[in-house]
Amino acid sequence: MTDPRLCLALDVPGADEAEGWVHRTAHVFGTFKIGLQLFCAEGPSIVKRVRAAGATRIFLDLKLHDIPNTVAGAIKSLGRWGIDDLTVHVSGGPAMLDAALEAARKHAIALLGVTVLTSLDRAALARTGVERDIGPLVAERARMAVERGVPGLVCSAQEAASLRRALGPDIELVTPGIRLTASEHGDQKRVTTPARALADGASRLVIGRAITAAADLDGALEALRAACRRGPSDG
Repeated sequence: MTDPRLCLALDVPGADEAEGWVHRTAHVFGTFKIGLQLFCAEGPSIVKRVRAAGATRIFLDLKLHDIPNTVAGAIKSLGRWGIDDLTVHVSGGPAMLDAALEAARKHAIALLGVTVLTSLDRAALARTGVERDIGPLVAERARMAVERGVPGLVCSAQEAASLRRALGPDIELVTPGIRLTASEHGDQKRVTTPARALADGASRLVIGRAITAAADLDGALEALRAACRRGPSDG
């Protein structure tokens, strides 16, 4: 049965591969994420191809960050393709978020605010000129986004618990960096397991290579389902 909490990241080079993954996993994943690589390779029409392959919900992960009018215009252009979720960088500021929200509402698009990329740790963030601990920075950006009316946030599982306590039950928390075992990291710094993320308050889990690079796809899908059923102390 499809699990609305699960999102498969279609981080693949082309439409044929993306359609193949949707065909093979639509019985498990409630959402499919189209990222920058695939979108740039295929253009907006990839949305319709992924939908036709069996995706019921499409999350377009472009992390828009520009001046307000440009972001609003981009969302207006994307609106005709029938996407469900779209990411924007919260660091774009209140005016950009307001413009993005106004455009998104006209096309029934749910915005997801990106606070701090999960590929960044404190040292990497400092190299960009931001001398802050990640936790307080995420909390500050999250509060600002929610105050503007952004309905969901992208955050690492390490911030999910504190954001859930601070923001309450209604805000959607989308958590990337999900690994089937705690020892897997790849190029993301702040990762966790499905059970731990759900226990910490995540609403939706974004899983990529743990599935798409699995030697045994059926086994990996079953392991994912099992991990979502059990408690965090079990793994």
